[in-house]
Amino acid sequence: MEENQTTKVTVQTVVQAPIEKVWRYWTEPEHITKWNQASEDWHAPRAENNLRPGGTFMTRMEAKDGSMGFDFGGVYDVVNQHEVISYTIEDGRRVEITFARQGDETKIIQTFDVENANPVELQQAGWQAIMDNFKSYTEKN
Repeated sequence: MEENQTTKVTVQTVVQAPIEKVWRYWTEPEHITKWNQASEDWHAPRAENNLRPGGTFMTRMEAKDGSMGFDFGGVYDVVNQHEVISYTIEDGRRVEITFARQGDETKIIQTFDVENANPVELQQAGWQAIMDNFKSYTEKN
């Protein structure tokens, strides 16, 4: 019997901010709601975050016109402050984010299991757009 192979995709950025600020903006709900959307016509009106192994998180993502929305959530598997966060999304896919201090900058690398409903390229573009929004928000605030 052949095991299913999960396709993983990686997105990354370098944020012009110290790792302490990057970590705070990535994990605190009041910041998550400001950057966690893939395009200007979406927003994240609500976020909850219990940042610890076994803790849960949820971000409500909605189209600004009210036409659709969904809760994105899961359970944390690993949380090492200023280093790594990994979690399992409610649908069973895994995500790992590493944070690397580079002087006054922070490199973020995020690897996620793809889902089967959308093309891999579309998923990669969406996750990269969210990461780019995070970079922009963090550097401006």
